[in-house]
Amino acid sequence: MTSQVSSEAGEALVGEQRSAPAKPHHGTEKEVRRLDRVIIRFAGDSGDGMQLTGDRFTSETASFGNDLSTLPNFPAEIRAPAGTLPGVSSFQLHFADHDILTPGDAPNVLVAMNPAALKANIGDVPRGGEVIVNTDEFAKRAMAKVGYATSPLEDGSLDGYRVHPVPLTTLTLEALKEFGLPRKEAERSKNMFALGLLSWMYHRPTEGTETFLRQKFAKKPEIAEANVAAFRAGWNFGETTEDFAVSYEVAPATRSFPTGTYRNISGNLALSYGLIAAGRQADLPLYLGSYPITPASDILHELSKHKNFGVRTFQAEDEIAGIGAALGAAFGGSLAVTTTSGPGVALKSETIGLAVSLELPLLIVDIQRGGPSTGLPTKTEQADLLQAMYGRNGEAPVPVVAPRTPADCFDAALDAARIALTYRTPVFLLSDGYLANGSEPWRVPEVDELPDLKTPFATGPNHELADGTEVFWPYKRDPETLARPWAVPGTPGLEHRIGGIEKQDGTGNISYDPANHEFMVRTRQAKVDGIEVPDVEVDDPDGASTLVLGWGSTYGPITAAVRRIRREGGPIAQAHLRHLNPFPKNLGEVLKRYEKVVVPEMNLGQLATLVRAKYLVDARSHTQVNGMPFKAEQLAAALKEVIDA
Repeated sequence: MTSQVSSEAGEALVGEQRSAPAKPHHGTEKEVRRLDRVIIRFAGDSGDGMQLTGDRFTSETASFGNDLSTLPNFPAEIRAPAGTLPGVSSFQLHFADHDILTPGDAPNVLVAMNPAALKANIGDVPRGGEVIVNTDEFAKRAMAKVGYATSPLEDGSLDGYRVHPVPLTTLTLEALKEFGLPRKEAERSKNMFALGLLSWMYHRPTEGTETFLRQKFAKKPEIAEANVAAFRAGWNFGETTEDFAVSYEVAPATRSFPTGTYRNISGNLALSYGLIAAGRQADLPLYLGSYPITPASDILHELSKHKNFGVRTFQAEDEIAGIGAALGAAFGGSLAVTTTSGPGVALKSETIGLAVSLELPLLIVDIQRGGPSTGLPTKTEQADLLQAMYGRNGEAPVPVVAPRTPADCFDAALDAARIALTYRTPVFLLSDGYLANGSEPWRVPEVDELPDLKTPFATGPNHELADGTEVFWPYKRDPETLARPWAVPGTPGLEHRIGGIEKQDGTGNISYDPANHEFMVRTRQAKVDGIEVPDVEVDDPDGASTLVLGWGSTYGPITAAVRRIRREGGPIAQAHLRHLNPFPKNLGEVLKRYEKVVVPEMNLGQLATLVRAKYLVDARSHTQVNGMPFKAEQLAAALKEVIDA
């Protein structure tokens, strides 16, 4: 959840599963067991609709009131090779009756639509876990394609699991016989059959999914009804078959939530809404200049839907044109944004430097992914921090803000806009693929809870010459923020020159004077250094000697790991950074209070490098660059080793 502190009851339940018999479900003799949490993973070919299936199960789970966290995982190819290990797409959902922070380390339930999905994921399922297998796909050729010499359903290799062999394809075709659809078309609905089965198994609501399907296929009502029929058939199969003798209940989360309207939201959607809210709170048109790139494209797609909120989107021909158009919009008086991922940041670097020189508000949203080069487009990484800090020629300081959870992307977008508008500077917003595609419940804020971001434009002359003449100086600065005035083109009397060549202090004229250049360089740095950001908060209930310091999306795994250590009696402190440039003013003092500082990152130690250099503390890196988020259990073990050393 977006809240950083769970209730005592929720804290005590993390990592446990309780089961107890309850009354028979729907008048049948089947047992209903109550659990405190479940981790489910749907897996199949990238064309099997696993992301849609997981998304629908997530939506119904959110509407039921559970806390949740998700991890979509899919190939970079639009249609990866069918039946192969590289072509497997999966969606993991962790939901609970208490506060949770991660999509879970290992699934309790795996739904495998084919042999490749089983082989790619069975290693993550703990012994005793449930495995639902689509037996129709386990032909010899399909099994041989992924290296199964014998059928895993028959050779005993799955004896340690509770295996449910289900002919999903056959059952789906039988359920849709009356619709007269071609076989291939009907087979596509097998993911809805699986969704119906899991919805019965975990007592998920069904009305929302049926409404969604009818809306999604409104132009093809026969396809809509076929999917609804497959969904209902899956639910009925669970209710009537003897193979599923037990269903499970996970009650709505009992933690005290702030009152309000909640919805399930992904990081990219929350970020999009945050940008729209920032434009409204600033009373400025929002302009997005962007080129599609995974995993940032969703923001372009979403913002393009909201012209009624003063949003204008421009899909440029390339990354350079995208940021060039955005910077032009900033010059013209818009709240300007450009979205990209790491390779796009490289292409935008020259224009980011121009924005630093022009001192105009511009948001650069970098949804980080695995690199270098094309790297792992659909996987996550935190390896662009040093690029955001220093990836430009010359001394070109840029503030850097990083959200910690999918829902926090909304607040981080507002914060980045505040900095850009107040200090007249480009700002980096560093999200990543884990946050962008993951989702969690989010309380929709009231309008009066949002910050006032209104920034006055220059309206007239601001400097008096020795002869008494009043003129406009485009680089005459606010004494507190060091921001220069924002003059909209076309305002009478405010004509001024812009460009990438160094400006003279005050007048903005071209200047090659060495002393002036040194003054301007140091002034731009001082402006960024002086940005007001909140002090970093430390969670240290036991007076620990070890501090774990994180940033961005490592918040969930770090917090879950810290909880595990504390439950076992280990003292450990935690702090998490949203602002990476400038650092919070109290960070140095905080770091020096601890004997050991550990910095987990999904890179090779970039924040640790910055912390060591600035504060001269022996920050220890714990790093991972496998394209996946940290697992809480592994991270807890690594932190415990440091504490015990």
